[in-house]
Parts: sequence; structure tokens; C-alpha cells
Amino acid sequence: MERTRFVYVAYIASSPGKVWNALIDPQMTEKYWQHENVSDWKAGSRWEHRRCDTKKTLDMVGKVIQSVPPRRLVLSWAEPDDANNEEKHSRVTIDIAPYRDGVRLTVDHEALEPDSEMLEGITRGWPMVISSLKSLLETGRALPVLWDMPVEETAGRR
Repeated sequence: MERTRFVYVAYIASSPGKVWNALIDPQMTEKYWQHENVSDWKAGSRWEHRRCDTKKTLDMVGKVIQSVPPRRLVLSWAEPDDANNEEKHSRVTIDIAPYRDGVRLTVDHEALEPDSEMLEGITRGWPMVISSLKSLLETGRALPVLWDMPVEETAGRR
């Protein structure tokens, strides 16, 4: 089956260490992603992407493929029902590189099924998430609510 990819690049007035921390610290991801990314961030470990609702709804799962702080994070990415079916996993490579007085952040999400709901979701989602991350690191304020979820599921948001 033919696969496709989505690449997004942003420039952030921050340091590689601060960007790295914002990607792996669940309290930080809650602020700009409105999800918690949970793992010990070691190669081979499981990671989970959980909503900040009262149920901590699990939205995505995967494995940490590579972790090179504060430069590169590579994850497998799948819906929870597909956790054990690696053929359904896509792959996210996040590169953090110094650029002038800031950082160039590149998100490369590959091995996506063309015309899939996953591709549609990440094509809309990555720009919102990275823009919110950039806003948080540069101004101290993330973008307002990104996701359309029922009101009762937003109870844990700040």
C-alpha cells in the first residue's frame, strides 16, 4: 500500500531545551495541546496521548523509537485499537535544531494512509498544536481551546 507524509516546520524564539521539555512534559502539553503526552521517553518505551478530561481518555498510543534530548524524538503513532497492529502505525519524527537566536522545529509525520481520517486529522492538528506551542513559549500563553469536544470533557483544561 502506498503511504504519504505530512511535514510542518515552525520557527520558535526559544531554546532547544525548552522546546524539548514542552514536548515531553505532560503539564506543558496540557497547556498547549490540551492533551498529556505520557512516557519515560526512553527508546522502546510506550507513550500515551491522553485528553485532559476527567476520564483521561486515551486518544493515541505508540512507542518511543528514538529519543535524543534535546534534538530528536521519533515515535510510532496509532489509535488505541491499533496498538498491537504495527501495520496501522504511522511514524512521527520531531527535529529540534538551533536556528539563529531560536529554534527550527520540524515535524515529519510519515507512513500515513492516503485519504484516511488520520491524515485529515493530523493535517489539521499539527499546525494548530505547533502554533499553540510557539505561542506558549514566546508569550507565556497558549492558543485557546483547539479541539471540538463536549463541554463535560474539558473539565481538566486550564
